[in-house]
Amino acid sequence: MSQEKWTAVDNYINDLFVPADPVLDVALAASRAAGLPEINVAPNQGKLLQLLAQSHGAQNILEIGTLGGYSTIWLARALPADGKLVTLEFEPKHAEVARANFVRAGFANQIELRLGKASDSLAQLVAEKRAPFDFIFIDADKESYPEYLVWALKLSRRGTLIIADNVVRKGEVIEADNEDSRVQGARRFNELLAAEPRVNATLLQTVGSKGYDGFAMALVVE
Repeated sequence: MSQEKWTAVDNYINDLFVPADPVLDVALAASRAAGLPEINVAPNQGKLLQLLAQSHGAQNILEIGTLGGYSTIWLARALPADGKLVTLEFEPKHAEVARANFVRAGFANQIELRLGKASDSLAQLVAEKRAPFDFIFIDADKESYPEYLVWALKLSRRGTLIIADNVVRKGEVIEADNEDSRVQGARRFNELLAAEPRVNATLLQTVGSKGYDGFAMALVVE
């Protein structure tokens, strides 16, 4: 199988289940025009996040890593009318693009974007007693994934669903001696998740238009 085939199949899936969406298309176009890296989730992955959050009945969502707000909008669409989403972003330029996308999408009042170092924002959320969150999506700097898991658990309750993207790294996570700090961050995250008694978790390999990678899925059980 090849990247060309994976992309073609993703296009087939998107044509069937994720038709053209002006709001999301504009969000991507705005991100591209601003020069943001094109590392957002694929459309069918965004739809998966929405379905997971919606089926989970999430009313309070936390996202670590906003970028241009594409995945944020997908998650916000899973919320009830009185639901809230907090998203954390380090780069001011990314945050500016994302906020404009949220306004165009009609979610300015439901999405709160916090700008700054994620670890600081997470500590502030704990201090403010904003927990528990029903659904947490981690898609930020891979080196900090182990730290984000620790904070995610502090901000969870029994029944919280935690999803983390990019935890397979083209299969490189099986290479203990890999010198890429992102790979090592994902490896440590995966090891901590596997050893964590408070969750029931697994990893899922994915292929598609974004290449070969994977998601972690963890249900907080105590």
